[in-house]
Amino acid sequence: MYRAPSGMWSWLLHRITGLGLLVFLFIHIVDISIIGFGPTVYNESVHLFDQAIVRLLSLSLVACVLYHALNGLRIMAIDFWSKGVRYQKVLFVAVLAVSIVVFIPVAYVIMAQTVPCLYQFPYTVSVDH
Repeated sequence: MYRAPSGMWSWLLHRITGLGLLVFLFIHIVDISIIGFGPTVYNESVHLFDQAIVRLLSLSLVACVLYHALNGLRIMAIDFWSKGVRYQKVLFVAVLAVSIVVFIPVAYVIMAQTVPCLYQFPYTVSVDH
């Protein structure tokens, strides 16, 4: 089984997340341009952002931004720090770990209103007297 080095995986993920950000930018430009059709059409299009699938797409955007930004810092550390190449694998693992740790609470906030069991935590019982 071929096992690629961490540098290749970080490069590949950096390119994929960069393309994801480019796609979001295009969608964002189209979304903003809808205001040219009037406030009613724009307001109706904004309601689309409350849908679960759009919230999942927002989560993927957050994941792309987190990884891409942190990996960019890793790349700068490797380029401008004389010992950066020696710690490439450690820096890659740190980028993944920080991305995941930051992503989890953001995912909760974005999905809490879509998934009722997340929004109603902790479970409470109301008693009518």
